[in-house]
Amino acid sequence: MATVTYEKASRIYPGSERPAVNELSLEIGDGEFLVLVGPSGCGKSTSLRMLAGLEDVDRGRILIQGKDVTNLPPKSRDIAMVFQNYALYPHMSVYENMAFALKLRKTPKPEIDRRVKEAAALLQLDEYLARKPKALSGGQRQRVAMGRAIVREPQVFLMDEPLSNLDAKLRVQTRSQIATLQAKLGITTVYVTHDQVEAMTMGHRVAVMLDGVLQQCDTPRALYDTPGNVFVAGFIGSPAMNIKTVALTEAGASFGPLALPLTREQVAAAQSGGGKVTLGFRPEATDIVTESGGGLPIVVDLVEDLGSDANVYGHAALDEGSERFVVRTDRRTMPNMGETVYIKPQINQVHAFNATSGERI
Repeated sequence: MATVTYEKASRIYPGSERPAVNELSLEIGDGEFLVLVGPSGCGKSTSLRMLAGLEDVDRGRILIQGKDVTNLPPKSRDIAMVFQNYALYPHMSVYENMAFALKLRKTPKPEIDRRVKEAAALLQLDEYLARKPKALSGGQRQRVAMGRAIVREPQVFLMDEPLSNLDAKLRVQTRSQIATLQAKLGITTVYVTHDQVEAMTMGHRVAVMLDGVLQQCDTPRALYDTPGNVFVAGFIGSPAMNIKTVALTEAGASFGPLALPLTREQVAAAQSGGGKVTLGFRPEATDIVTESGGGLPIVVDLVEDLGSDANVYGHAALDEGSERFVVRTDRRTMPNMGETVYIKPQINQVHAFNATSGERI
């Protein structure tokens, strides 16, 4: 187990003006499960590969347990990586795949046997040890790849989108297994995914990245309740937060027929936004009201009946343009497509951001 520290670590690929990772500063605690998340090309996998020693660090440095590993080869970093494509040897049995790295280290055979069998028991792979990878399902192969990492007893686990090749049901099952396993082993883990649901359900903390820059790193609950900027607000949550830029008034924000109040501090912080303010409210923090309730009229385009509740998608005329909205509602009162309904955000659940910088105010 170990701490991991990125100190203004940057990676600039040859021929590229913009860094793939730009001055990443991040402290990962001993035994912590940290998830790096963001859209494709945001630098999350590059950040992981820099820690693994598979990518150069052009500026800054990386430390594991206080030791500078920036220029050390991968084999000297005491890390184990689980890849997206499992990377199992097809001609070897499950037992041989899991034991391979230990054999290269010339670990005594009794010790290899003990570690492999312990890991197999932990991952419920006991009955598959004699099988070749081709005789296993995708989920079983992923567990073998996990087992191969576990037997090495590294200081840090690195996982690069390990569930992306699994079907939806297996992904849900396997991510709970990984989270339980990590808690049991207590090994510091850095996990990369583009799936924000995966990030929110697995990580102790989640680091959100965009264009090589760390946007926010916090607990899943804090990211959801108090996003630091417009990007994090829109990226975290499914369906996504309703985010609109509207006119700023002395009392707050002019939102079509609605006047949404802002605090004096928020109005002051929004002044540099060119007379505008960006507001966000989540689908579940939005009520469908009667016509006399003073809501914003939207025309329903789509209704997703989810069983327990429903997502209602629609559009509204706002500031001479058409804006789309989504509301989560009780399925017993869900409207029909083409119908006009009136929506109203819950006042204490509205997030405000500076219209120019995108930062939370």
